[in-house]
Amino acid sequence: IRGVTKDKDVALVSVLGVKDNPGVAFNIFSKLSQKNINVDIILQSFGRDNTKDIVFTVSKDNGPVAVKLLEESSHLQEAKIVCDTNVAKVSIVGAGMESHPGTATKMFEALYERDINIRMISTSEIKISVIIDADDADRAVSAVHNAFIPND
Repeated sequence: IRGVTKDKDVALVSVLGVKDNPGVAFNIFSKLSQKNINVDIILQSFGRDNTKDIVFTVSKDNGPVAVKLLEESSHLQEAKIVCDTNVAKVSIVGAGMESHPGTATKMFEALYERDINIRMISTSEIKISVIIDADDADRAVSAVHNAFIPND
């Protein structure tokens, strides 16, 4: 692990109960890109009752803007769209994480030991990110940092 980062300029936008049809993700994200809203983490559920949920992060200022845009979409009239701007993203970064089993477990354990709830998880070959409550961000960075880079 090369570092632990924190980003409090985050909004979590949830599009809940959309029809499980082709083109839903395209309709959501094309509207955002047309307004130059950058999306970071995206999570789509498997769905239930022929619906699915799509949750993603944008900058804090763009959260309410994204909600307004999506509420105006005729493709999403049946969906519930909500935004939470009281979140933060904490990430660990380092090359070769996929070849080191237990890296995610170690991060999640550090957060658990500080009673910090994980709301969303994203992984790649070089980064693991979690979305947590903004109030927990500093404690989370400290916990994760201490788990991976202990003081000598």
